[in-house]
Amino acid sequence: MLQAGDIAPDFTATTTDGATVSLSSFKGTGNVVLFFYPEDDTSGCTREACDFRDAHADFNAAHTVIFGVSTDDQASHQAFTQKYGLNFPLLVDADRTICNLYGVPVDDRWAQRTTFLIDRNGVINRVWEQVRVIGHAAEVQEAAAALS
Repeated sequence: MLQAGDIAPDFTATTTDGATVSLSSFKGTGNVVLFFYPEDDTSGCTREACDFRDAHADFNAAHTVIFGVSTDDQASHQAFTQKYGLNFPLLVDADRTICNLYGVPVDDRWAQRTTFLIDRNGVINRVWEQVRVIGHAAEVQEAAAALS
């Protein structure tokens, strides 16, 4: 797994709404949170996503964009986003490309709950492995604010 100080690998992925996004497009403009989670619409994943949703304004103030990443498909991401009013994109990683680039373990088909905070220079600032959901989004937001 990649660690703090490593250059974040670039990728291009499909978002919830079918657009494509590349990590490199954020270099020099702001920080990026990539939070990997096991599955859409399960209790822990819902809590984590909703906590990031609720802290969205604080992340914006810290010039930080949020992306959720799972191996679910676009239709699943769309339903999850709509059901919970998520205000950030989810990235489709059905083929595990992003998981593999970042060294995130995948059990069966579910990514291990892991978060990366990437600074505006494209360097991984912090990694949270085997995340405990409660309080996690607030901890990540605090770290992102410290980068601003």
